[in-house]
Amino acid sequence: MSDELIGGFHAVMAAVESGREVSEVLLRTGRDDRRAQTLMTRASERGVPVRRVSASELDARLPDTRHQGVAAVVPDSPALDEHALLALVGRSERPLLLALDQVQDPHNLGACLRTAAAAGCDAVILPRDRSAGLTAATRKVAAGGAEAVPVVHVTNLVRCIKRLQQAGCWVAGTDGQAEQGLYEADLTGPLLLVMGGEAEGLRRLTRESCDWLLRIPMSSAVQSLNVSVAAGICLFEARRQRSA
Repeated sequence: MSDELIGGFHAVMAAVESGREVSEVLLRTGRDDRRAQTLMTRASERGVPVRRVSASELDARLPDTRHQGVAAVVPDSPALDEHALLALVGRSERPLLLALDQVQDPHNLGACLRTAAAAGCDAVILPRDRSAGLTAATRKVAAGGAEAVPVVHVTNLVRCIKRLQQAGCWVAGTDGQAEQGLYEADLTGPLLLVMGGEAEGLRRLTRESCDWLLRIPMSSAVQSLNVSVAAGICLFEARRQRSA
């Protein structure tokens, strides 16, 4: 199994505190502020070595990530597969799942993972094709969300949707032209929420596989929302209904 590098204080701290295996923490030479001291203490408590490195080394190893002078080397953990997802659903009375259809921007994926973790989502489902991956940039934006919520890669999203329906999940897709509004829907049962990508939204077959299509009521001055914002609105509405 190969190693991967994650950068940024939130992502590194989350990896250290989650109990995930961390080979070492890399800390920029000269960074000794309170956050750095806290990170070193947490790493020491968990037996994770901390190595001082130059800023140029961090820049070279994380060229597309605002690493904030800190990184962690972690074994590349494979995403869950569809069988593991079905087992997870079977263990939960009311699973709350998020599927992202064609979300290709790493920053949008990271923001969705952070939102999903905050909303208590049980898993996030990504198609293997035409989807952003769990890159260092994605993990940085997720700020620990990538470590907090299971990510499931599936070869065929429509097939996965049908299997989840057979397992008892209702499937709600978002569409700005849908007749039913989000706040009119009952989101209290086992639920898979499907969000479309930045450019085209849901693919046709994905849309046709949903039990419902829902729209987020908005002012006529705005036609669409960023996918992570829309996911947050929908997931927290589901959480509000479940807490009522």
